[in-house]
Amino acid sequence: MSFCPNRLTSLLRKARSLFGLAATASSAAAAASSSSFSSGASASAAAMEDLQAMKTRLCIIGSGPAGHTAAIYAARAELKPILFEGWMANDIAPGGQLTTTTDVENFPGFPEGILGMELMDRCRNQSLRFGTQIFTETVTKVDFSVRPFKVFTDSRAVVADAVIVATGAVAKRLSFPGSGDGPDGFWNRGISACAVCDGAAPIFRNKPLAVIGGGDSAMEEANFLTKYGSKVYILHRRDTFRASKIMQNRAMSNPKIEVVWNSVVEEAYGEGERGSLGGLKVKNVVTGEVSDLKVSGLFFAIGHEPATKFLGGQLELDSDGYVVTKPGTTHTSVRGVFAAGDVQDKKYRQAVSAAGTGCMAALDAEHYLQEIGSQEGKSD
Repeated sequence: MSFCPNRLTSLLRKARSLFGLAATASSAAAAASSSSFSSGASASAAAMEDLQAMKTRLCIIGSGPAGHTAAIYAARAELKPILFEGWMANDIAPGGQLTTTTDVENFPGFPEGILGMELMDRCRNQSLRFGTQIFTETVTKVDFSVRPFKVFTDSRAVVADAVIVATGAVAKRLSFPGSGDGPDGFWNRGISACAVCDGAAPIFRNKPLAVIGGGDSAMEEANFLTKYGSKVYILHRRDTFRASKIMQNRAMSNPKIEVVWNSVVEEAYGEGERGSLGGLKVKNVVTGEVSDLKVSGLFFAIGHEPATKFLGGQLELDSDGYVVTKPGTTHTSVRGVFAAGDVQDKKYRQAVSAAGTGCMAALDAEHYLQEIGSQEGKSD
């Protein structure tokens, strides 16, 4: 993992967004946007009247691999999509969770790897190239009770014939000294929330590693990390796991895994002048004893939180808050609304699988629009 050289560029781009500027691919797209503003959106709701109103055939909410892949496919199909990339939505920069990591080595087409921020900048530019209108605004609510659908930010309202929800899911992180991404923290310098994404990085190879968690994800990540680390500790605050028996047995029978029961991390600290993680202060919650645990990597495996609160219960969600889609499709419980990426995927949660469902959502949306008889230029 290394410092991302594109971060300054990204910050400048975000600063620009504070002035409410919308990025467009061309003067034609800008003209379409201007026309949309004047059209007004014939909604009777007071909220629509108070906001700048636009019309579109397809609105995409989210700016990770799923959202931008959907935008690329939809724009090439001449659906002229509008995409809301969010402004620090869920404390994540536009571009999604990949903007919080450094080296991405498992995305096809980049044999030398690519920085997460750079990959998402490229995806964004490709969306723009084909005519997607991108607004750096966070969607705060939606109305899927009537057609066309309505999508709201604090300053804008969009009337859309179809909507793709691609808002992702945020990995849960613990907060303790050294866990952050500031100058005194080791986030992306030894601390991660994705073993599959980062576990093969050179800084973790043949080094002792630790995983925090007690569920199936923690067991799976610990087993995965034994491929690379010299030893893997599972730190759990209780004396029993909540993971399924088969996953527990798989982890407990692995000779490279050691469980540290009844323990929480109090602090992460560095080693020498490398600037990367060197170890943890671990507290036994029963005895109160604090001990040193020398590790070069720490992985949070305590779950994810899908970004679905803004939906206001208008789509069917599962027990963990993920959008439910019909098997083999991106169709949600509301006809004309589709979901892609981690917001509907609690199993794989990879950039490449998110991109795949983004493609599916765009194709599903295109077919839907054809079915309801949307004609070229209907919502211009």
